[in-house]
Amino acid sequence: MLFFNFDLDEAHLNRRLTPLNVWSLAFGCVIGWSAFVMPGNLFLRSAGPLGTLIAMQIAAFVMLIISYSYSYMIKKFPLTGGEFIYAERSFGVHHGFICAWFLSLSYLSVIPLNATALNLILRALFGDVFRFGLHYNVAGYEVYTGEILVAVSALTIFAFIDSLGVQFTGQLQTLFVMILLGGILIVIAGAVFSPEATTENMQPMFRNETAFFTKGIIAQIIAVYVTGPQSFVGFDTVPQLMEESDFSPESTKIVMDTSILCGAFVYIALTFLAASVVPAGYVNWVHYIDSLGELSGVEAIPTLNAAKTVMGTAGLCFISASVLTAMFTGIIGFYTATSRLLYAMSREKMLPSWFSELSKNSVPVNAGIFCAVVSGITCLFGRAVMGWVFDMASIGASIGFAYTSISACKYALKEKRVDIIIFGALGFILSLSMGVLLLVPIPGLNVSLSKESYILLVIWTLMGLVFYFNNKRGNKYKS
Repeated sequence: MLFFNFDLDEAHLNRRLTPLNVWSLAFGCVIGWSAFVMPGNLFLRSAGPLGTLIAMQIAAFVMLIISYSYSYMIKKFPLTGGEFIYAERSFGVHHGFICAWFLSLSYLSVIPLNATALNLILRALFGDVFRFGLHYNVAGYEVYTGEILVAVSALTIFAFIDSLGVQFTGQLQTLFVMILLGGILIVIAGAVFSPEATTENMQPMFRNETAFFTKGIIAQIIAVYVTGPQSFVGFDTVPQLMEESDFSPESTKIVMDTSILCGAFVYIALTFLAASVVPAGYVNWVHYIDSLGELSGVEAIPTLNAAKTVMGTAGLCFISASVLTAMFTGIIGFYTATSRLLYAMSREKMLPSWFSELSKNSVPVNAGIFCAVVSGITCLFGRAVMGWVFDMASIGASIGFAYTSISACKYALKEKRVDIIIFGALGFILSLSMGVLLLVPIPGLNVSLSKESYILLVIWTLMGLVFYFNNKRGNKYKS
């Protein structure tokens, strides 16, 4: 792929996205591969079906509160860059850089995670077909040349698709989202009428019903609730697309809110699906989930196992189509969002002008190439390392949410908008609370980041400091 050089004063982003396209990009970011894995690997293991239902409803409600501030700020600054622009305009370039640096990590980390997840679904369906060539072990995860090639090929294909223009990207994303939702709804309907999916299998409704606070119901709900930034990051990509959206900023609230609500529905529905179907030989979902490490193939992924059990091969085909398109929508959506964030930083002189150069299709193609290259390199380190990065990326999402909320508060105070002040303050407090729960180990909760994620977070922070002050020497930042 070639680098493009155009006069930045003449080049500009094209307004080609419809409300449905933008909704599809946002929802496709919210629902990626992890939505099909977390029910077995995290939600049920942490809180059980009812605990997950309560936690995800609370998390979705919190996101709706935060989206109120996003809607307000989008109307004031309908500019590519979103949270970064809000933080910079409200509190100056230092805060703008902090917000953008951590938010870019949150966005960028999801791209290779979805790309490498292709190998997990291929392995579940076809065995070790792509586990060939040179291989090595990173943090207990075996990395194979064949699987790297699969992931890098996907990254290359979608980088090329992103370069074709935002109109084509938006239309393709919409098609993928329709397939994604259609497959899920068909399988859920199949489970409702299948004798294999029963409410008896869902017992117990919590992981541990013997206590209430320490290691009990409250702790279980919190364990899932703190994944809110990680689970719902993606609705906030809407402001990144405002300069390419062919509709009024007034419509963005419903676009964001419906992406959040539909995302919550999918998370909850897939969790109940996974708990309602138990393979032969297992007493209940607890016994089954605790044994996942010993299983392989379709049975190792409860959502896939449930689809196959209730609808046979057809069910497996439908859910597989949903999983694959979820990976595709995650890659496309975050390619688009990350490249636009980098583009906005470049326009504000926080990154080299190379990042804001546009192609003949009015796409920040160099920023897209950067995302593809970094994601490809990340694939070399295996999913264990990417898991640590993804976990700490929740901090980045929380920072973006917090800056948007407090920025809305600041502007609302000048206008005496009481509703925005209340929602902004609530959003800021709730965003910080999610970050604190992840950063500060609290006895009895066990929801904070792993040691490895802490180390990577420190490294990323130090890298940001070095980059910022080094770049500051060559650029006269606005005060």
